[in-house]
Amino acid sequence: MEIKNKLETALKEAMRSNNEVTRRTIRMVLSAVKFAEVDKGIVLDDTALLGIIQKEVKSRNEAISEAQRANRNDLVEENQAEITVLETFLPKQLSQTEVDEMVLQAIAEAQASSMTDMGKVMKVLMPKLQGRVAGDVISQTVRKHLSG
Repeated sequence: MEIKNKLETALKEAMRSNNEVTRRTIRMVLSAVKFAEVDKGIVLDDTALLGIIQKEVKSRNEAISEAQRANRNDLVEENQAEITVLETFLPKQLSQTEVDEMVLQAIAEAQASSMTDMGKVMKVLMPKLQGRVAGDVISQTVRKHLSG
């Protein structure tokens, strides 16, 4: 609930300071949170909120790729500004070296030896890395270590 309180406080500050980008971005995140809470019928914890924020960052990165292909620099800048706002609510992102170390630990912990054990490794890793690394980066790293 700490993250949700930070979001709500930041929204109030953005409204006071007339910061349109921050206000719009946080409202979208809070809307996604509310939708997920109503859909699941529960109040989301901080881990789930980090997942939603990470998902919002990912969707904006995808939008940036699309805008670059369409030569729409205005949309690239707008999405980049929104990513900057979202990243203030995420914990420090891990480096690839740190991810590799955690993946190797999880492989040892799950006693994984092949790609068929990937699910076991992901089950161990995801709670530890939620919000600190994108899910696709985690799965690519696990694949690399299990196949190599």
